[in-house]
Amino acid sequence: MTTKGEAPIILWLRQDLRLADNPALNHAHASGRPIVPVYILDQGHAVRPIGAASLWWLDKSLRALSAGIAGRGGRLILRRGDSEAELRRLIEETGATCVLMNRLFEPDAWSRDADIAHSLHSEGVEVKGFNGALLARPGSVLNGTGRPYKVFTPFMRALRAQAEPPPRTTGPRQLGGAPKLASDDIDDWGLHPTKPDWSKGFLGEPGEAGATAVLSKFVSGALKSYAVDRDRPDRDGTSRLSPHLHYGEISPWQVWRSVYDAAHAGQVAFAQAEKLTSELIWRDFSAHLLHHFPSLPDTAFRPEYDAMEWRTDRAGFNAWTRGQTGYPIVDAGMRELWVTGIMHNRVRMIVASFLIKHLLIDWRKGEAWFWDTLVDADLGQNSQNWQWVAGSGADASPWFRIFNPVTQGEKFDPDGEYVKRWVPELAKIAPSFIHAPWTAPTEVLRDAGVTLGKTYPKPLVDHAEARARALAALKAIKPSSEAYPED
Repeated sequence: MTTKGEAPIILWLRQDLRLADNPALNHAHASGRPIVPVYILDQGHAVRPIGAASLWWLDKSLRALSAGIAGRGGRLILRRGDSEAELRRLIEETGATCVLMNRLFEPDAWSRDADIAHSLHSEGVEVKGFNGALLARPGSVLNGTGRPYKVFTPFMRALRAQAEPPPRTTGPRQLGGAPKLASDDIDDWGLHPTKPDWSKGFLGEPGEAGATAVLSKFVSGALKSYAVDRDRPDRDGTSRLSPHLHYGEISPWQVWRSVYDAAHAGQVAFAQAEKLTSELIWRDFSAHLLHHFPSLPDTAFRPEYDAMEWRTDRAGFNAWTRGQTGYPIVDAGMRELWVTGIMHNRVRMIVASFLIKHLLIDWRKGEAWFWDTLVDADLGQNSQNWQWVAGSGADASPWFRIFNPVTQGEKFDPDGEYVKRWVPELAKIAPSFIHAPWTAPTEVLRDAGVTLGKTYPKPLVDHAEARARALAALKAIKPSSEAYPED
């Protein structure tokens, strides 16, 4: 154990797996004391356990961070178990009198961290938290009455008005000097799936270096037409930054600065930078809502929607998860998710709308499936976005907005390239029929090698009938509702 004067600082890492622009790390380094970086895998009851696909990403991200810390003379300590118990063990082993962390704002994690901080404070251990995950700390962007915003546009305006990027930092060059401590072997954690390894098709390069490379590629390429191409699953038009942002391999401010630097340099139009940063602000909006309204993952933000009569349809749900609904754009999205651990953002809305409104299956079931299968699963965004589609969330799309999966496919995948990639049994069907193969003449299906009901399923439901059923369900809880034109 070190003496009090040499007592190290414990740097408790969670969703901030980076060295650059890391506020807690910067404050630890400024103290001049040795730093003990630690990650604790806590899958207990205090917080929602991490989903299987996200654990795959975490495994690779921790390995990358460990290598980065080792390259600067330090060592990442891995522990598994109850967070408070493991921190107390480390304090006992090192004599540390200070724990620094970047805050988690999800309600359960926030409460757990507060309890730990109060407990350690009472025993003379200093605990400090910083905002390393969001553009603005929840509670710092409030409306004129001092309450949380429930509508996105005024929230965005308010955040932009006060947005001030922090200075760039690269992190300390040296991280040595900490005492030698026992550390788990990450191989023993079993985060990478085996028997079978269903992650073989997963995409992405987890880690800080991977995040930086993805951002650089995006700014020099897809950002130029982001506002339009982000809705086209047949194009490489999205940023692909969401898992990196979730695990804090890159900060939202790093992304913000990069896109505006490109705009100021004349490399991209300011409108493209504005669109990308509006998506960063939506991420903040979701996190702020979850922080202020902790029941968001479990109950409808608009209480009347909890009276919705959901259907119990195991066969329909299973067909949806397997990409066997008979609607090609829906099936392509669900198969992309299963194979790669990601799904295009526009298609996420389409598949969510189909589950909720075509099948009348509770949005919470879809949210739970996404939580387990997305490498970028984020509690705030997952809950908020599913409720947005369901019409039950804050500033949500109204229930009567029922995506027609055929017209959505024709609009955003006009040549069927996305469908052909993920539903190869339809690859030989002409674009004019690929989003509604049941409308194709018999000879077209024959020449394409498609037998509906055998090589590719018939639609689970008729769109018009499903839409009428969904609107009837809405009227049951909101009698004044009228039928509206579909999108």
